[in-house]
Amino acid sequence: MRPTLNRYPTMFKKILIANRGEIACRIARTCRRLGVSAAGVHSTADRDSLHVRQIGQSIEIGGAPAAESYLRMERVIEAAKSVGAEAIHPGFGFLAENAAFARAVEAAGLAFIGPTPEVIDRLGDKAMAKREAIAAGVPVVPGSEGASDDAAKIAHTVRGLSLPVMLKAAAGGGGKGMRALHSLDTLDADIESAMREAKNSFGSPALIVEQMIEHARHIEVQIVGDGRGKVIHLFERECTLQRRHQKLVEEAPAAPLAPGVRERLLADAVRLGERLHYRNVGTVEFIVQGDRYYFLEVNPRLQVEHPVTEEVTGLDVVELMLRIASGEGLALNQGDVKISGHAVETRICAEDAAANFLPSTGRLAHVSFPARGVRVETGVDTGSEVTPWYDPMLAKLITHAPTRDQAMDRMQLALDEMSVFGVITNRDFLKRLLALPETRDGSFHTRLIDERMASWSLKDALHDNGTLGIAAYVWLLRNRAEPAAGVWSAAALTGWQMADSGDGLAPIPALHLQSGDLSAAIRFAPLAADGSLRLAVDDVPMELNLRPLGDDRYLAILGSRRLNVRAIQDGSTVHVQDDAGTHAFEALPYLSYISASSEASGELRAPMMGMILKVNVKSGDAVKAGDVVAVLESMKMEMRICAEADGVVESTHCTEGQTVERNAVVVRIGKAA
Repeated sequence: MRPTLNRYPTMFKKILIANRGEIACRIARTCRRLGVSAAGVHSTADRDSLHVRQIGQSIEIGGAPAAESYLRMERVIEAAKSVGAEAIHPGFGFLAENAAFARAVEAAGLAFIGPTPEVIDRLGDKAMAKREAIAAGVPVVPGSEGASDDAAKIAHTVRGLSLPVMLKAAAGGGGKGMRALHSLDTLDADIESAMREAKNSFGSPALIVEQMIEHARHIEVQIVGDGRGKVIHLFERECTLQRRHQKLVEEAPAAPLAPGVRERLLADAVRLGERLHYRNVGTVEFIVQGDRYYFLEVNPRLQVEHPVTEEVTGLDVVELMLRIASGEGLALNQGDVKISGHAVETRICAEDAAANFLPSTGRLAHVSFPARGVRVETGVDTGSEVTPWYDPMLAKLITHAPTRDQAMDRMQLALDEMSVFGVITNRDFLKRLLALPETRDGSFHTRLIDERMASWSLKDALHDNGTLGIAAYVWLLRNRAEPAAGVWSAAALTGWQMADSGDGLAPIPALHLQSGDLSAAIRFAPLAADGSLRLAVDDVPMELNLRPLGDDRYLAILGSRRLNVRAIQDGSTVHVQDDAGTHAFEALPYLSYISASSEASGELRAPMMGMILKVNVKSGDAVKAGDVVAVLESMKMEMRICAEADGVVESTHCTEGQTVERNAVVVRIGKAA
């Protein structure tokens, strides 16, 4: 049952949501419930995005890069004034933790829905936040006391600590600008990279250095304050399952903690908030190891994972933000906040686990999330374009149940039921992660994913002949329906109308399927009247039937095996989701395939669309296998493009600062003399 929050006539009539994607949609939903009108902003890349359509009124504020749009403070404030907004909600990321923006909003006569600029200043710098924690009597991680942008000084501090050591962007958050150092061999390069990422993401290259606490858990406490000294907590969240310091799975409350730790964490978080006279919502983060814990940072904003807190407390955190910012204050007392059940959240991201979690971009050919029993927060739908300009998170799935095990079970089912075609997602990886014994019994730590991945085969979902047969059948149905040159045409499909080869199948393949290193030739027999089909995958015969179930779902019958699958064809790509995972096959008529020449010897290509940060070679340079020839940035992540073999650079085809398309030739390397 939702706790009662008093409503006073001071509530805003209209606000501007200065963000995009799922969080913009999420904030708008609370506004509608409260009767608050909302407007949004968007970049040129987001003109047709879901958040623009859902909010209903949106102002275009600049180009696709965030620096030209969502980070342009003056444009955001101008947009707010133009629509008659009284306040601005920054969401998370972008300008949410920018004290200068908060000041500019207030100077423009608008309300900033978040902490005071002064508190953002004190907490936005990790070194300053650490000093605040010490003053409040909260234990902190050993390391540097202040931030530095002097690479030599940073290196000296690192050498004075025992490995492993963590580099952190002093002005950062969200896991950006962080490097875990387990060796000093590449120290200078690691410091340079961390400083560059910090500068690009947060405007400052300054870093702090901390001892890395290994095999620990990441626990955070949601606090709420009225800005006048009253601070309460909404209990804690478990955020231990993360990769590259980015959270993937969150829970509320935390998995079992050592006796007394939970109470101390909550008390310390509130005490720090009281010292700061904290206003609005914030999150105090800790690293926990057994019965010891250390302060990490305070995020003075709304957190991505706030839905799990909402699910177990019945509170709307965005509503609390609006009421406090409007002047209504904090009507809740600590005793009003109760926990009911357990909630789990997974982040669905456009990234390829098999390629070291490389971001995946493209048009979403199909999007389907569970319709019942699961909370879905998303900023995409079928037809949305996933670009390299922003964070790769597509959606969040949240389940709530009386017990932790039940919430985990519901999440596994939710992941089974969802499907996203057109980009590669981490769905299958999340399913595997949730099934780990350490995840289920709560014995995990922040390094679990890194340690387990070393022994995992993260290749694309295994394609057995059944999966290939389903893809071929879907392609057949699609092309059979074409009115002109479909699969029944000998001109389009070589061998289709030729006599069979003695096994009832055409002697020449009609279709070629390609997925990664897998390549398969498909021969067909005529489709039977009952819908059954005999085909051969690389000369291995099989029989199957697909019975439509609606919404691109089918009952696949393969001998004695029956399973529900989801499958579509989008252009030349056939997407299949079955019990083995999510698959994407390039489908070409066989003659087109064998006539194509795809040799690209010596051509190093961009793995995805992005901006070239560095070009390390020029024509005539000798390179060795593994040498970094260029550095690409996409979705706020750096990717190194390396030579595949020893050779000599024949030509370069990019410059620093240039945006390149996926598969664009970056450098051409010839054989060494």
